[in-house]
Amino acid sequence: MGQQPGVQHVDTTCGSLLRELQHIWDEVGESDAERDKMLLQLEQECLEVYRRKVDNASHNRARLHQILANAEGEFAALFSALGEPTLSLRERRTGTLKEQVASIGPHLDELRKRKEERARQFREVKTQIANICGEIAGSNYSDMYDDDEQDLTLRRLEEYQAQLATLQKEKSERVHKVLEYVNLIHQYCSVMGMDFFQLVAEVHPSLDEAKGLPKSISNDTLDLLVKTIQSLEAEKRQRVSKVKELGTSMLELWDLMDAPIQEQQMYEHITCNIAVEEDDITARGCLSLENIEQAEVEVERLQLLKTSRMKDLVLKKRLELEEVCRNAHMEPDPSTAEERLVALIESGMVEAADLLTNLEGEISKAKQEVASRRDVMVLMEKWMSACEEEGWLEEYNKDENRFASKGAHLNLKRAEKARAAIAKLPALVDSLTQKTRAWEEERNAPFKFDGVRLLAMLNEYNHLREEKEEEKRRLRDQKKLQEQLLNEKESLFGSKPSPSKIAINPRRAGIGSRASSIGTRQESVPNRRLSLGSAIMQPATPEFTRNGSFTRTGSSVGKDMKPGRPRPAAPSNHIVNSKDDPSSAGCKNGVFTRSQPQAQESAVASRQPLCAFSPAAALQEVHVGDAGNRAAYSAVNRPTTPSAAYMKSPMKTATPSSPRVGDLENTVPRMQHSLEFSFEERRASVPCIDA
Repeated sequence: MGQQPGVQHVDTTCGSLLRELQHIWDEVGESDAERDKMLLQLEQECLEVYRRKVDNASHNRARLHQILANAEGEFAALFSALGEPTLSLRERRTGTLKEQVASIGPHLDELRKRKEERARQFREVKTQIANICGEIAGSNYSDMYDDDEQDLTLRRLEEYQAQLATLQKEKSERVHKVLEYVNLIHQYCSVMGMDFFQLVAEVHPSLDEAKGLPKSISNDTLDLLVKTIQSLEAEKRQRVSKVKELGTSMLELWDLMDAPIQEQQMYEHITCNIAVEEDDITARGCLSLENIEQAEVEVERLQLLKTSRMKDLVLKKRLELEEVCRNAHMEPDPSTAEERLVALIESGMVEAADLLTNLEGEISKAKQEVASRRDVMVLMEKWMSACEEEGWLEEYNKDENRFASKGAHLNLKRAEKARAAIAKLPALVDSLTQKTRAWEEERNAPFKFDGVRLLAMLNEYNHLREEKEEEKRRLRDQKKLQEQLLNEKESLFGSKPSPSKIAINPRRAGIGSRASSIGTRQESVPNRRLSLGSAIMQPATPEFTRNGSFTRTGSSVGKDMKPGRPRPAAPSNHIVNSKDDPSSAGCKNGVFTRSQPQAQESAVASRQPLCAFSPAAALQEVHVGDAGNRAAYSAVNRPTTPSAAYMKSPMKTATPSSPRVGDLENTVPRMQHSLEFSFEERRASVPCIDA
């Protein structure tokens, strides 16, 4: 094998250099040993240079092999990442190492570009998926997928693209659903008069189109929208129910109170929704709070008006019931009292219509009871009329001038009729008692007259009548005792003078009689409450007499009554002069007598027709003496006011003329108060005075 030119040239250069080195050594005179040493050193240095060159060449070859190996690995990785089949480089390897390295570079660049493009597609798909997932979840999903995706195959890319398509579809559905919810909220807000923008802004700010933000489609937003719609539906349902209730109430109240059409037309937007379904109510603002408040105010006004009218109707029914009960002398049910009815109506605990129905039932029951009480009430009226006649007859008998007054013959006829009616009182009371007991047994309830049981009134009446009869018997016994005392006095002091001796001048007597008659008409006002029957019926109201005196009568039977009597015009110690004794008319034969006005007042105060007679207080010192009795009896027909001339004279006090008579007065009991007798009793037992 021939040597190459470069090697030959090197050899020539080395030989010439070696010859030149030997020539130099010769000239220098180097020894052979030095020469051999230096030549050996040159050989070693040459070997060293060759070795370095060989090493460098070996390293370079190894580097090229490594590059090829790396390229082969990168090829494999790229093909694997892209999902393409791999080809071994050894099968395609041709030429030197440098040629192989130079030929593999473009293929690698092409694969790298394809990988980069595939990775970009992956990033785009992943980014869109992350964004949509973030919008759905309402959070940031940018770090959901890492950028170091190893699997860049088309299959993986298609999976991501399919997922992206699904998410895009879901997003579209959510956007559509959000818009639907927002529109529904807008409808509810329009119907109920709410602020739509404020309401959707509270759900999510992006729902306000004025802000220009993309609408949120997150789960939270959809949940809030659903909850908002549900709350609006509940609110609408409640308002629809309220509007229908108010509309129905208004129609009923308008129909009840005949409201004018103009007033009804003002609330037509409320009443027109009564028969409409909830979903069909879509008019703007028809369910607003303002309209509902206006309707509530109107219903409240109508309710107050209805309550006022119903209260008037209830009170009228109550008055009707009270009138029925009052006419029948019954007590209405306390539960129907006016204050109680008004309180029930104002509190709203009971409907006024129910109260009206109850009152009508009470009125019907009261009328039925009135019909059942009719027989008893007829007898009751007869009894009351007879009691009034009895009271009138008692006052008539007390009137000293009843025969001299105008219309005396009419009073006599009435007195006869009154006596006839009084004679029937016992039988009438018995019949009334039997009727009342039969009624109570039939009804199993007490028969009440003005709140008092009638049987109790009848028993009290019988008891008082018995007491009155007993009192009359006592008075007759006392009268007999008085006559006996007078007879004993006559036996001691002689008989009493003739009435003609103490007769009064006819002219003076006429004047006195007229004055007494005038005084009697002015001052002796009849008081029927002093009678037995009238005392039961008279109310407990005070009376004023003509002279201003004040009397009070009790409603309860048997209570002490002080009828008002005019006070005497003359003082209580006034002594009337008589014809027999000009200086002392109040004392005759040593016996004192009271003035007539004071005697009458004390008699009335002591004897009460409806009170039990007290035996201890019944007797006092009895007036004895003829002149005293005659003066007291004649003072009835004299004026109570003394003459002016007599008033100027000083008062005189008489003393007993005989100690014996004074002792007799002290031993004889005397009446505490003057006694009242009827005209027939006085005519039968008291000596008369010739006028």
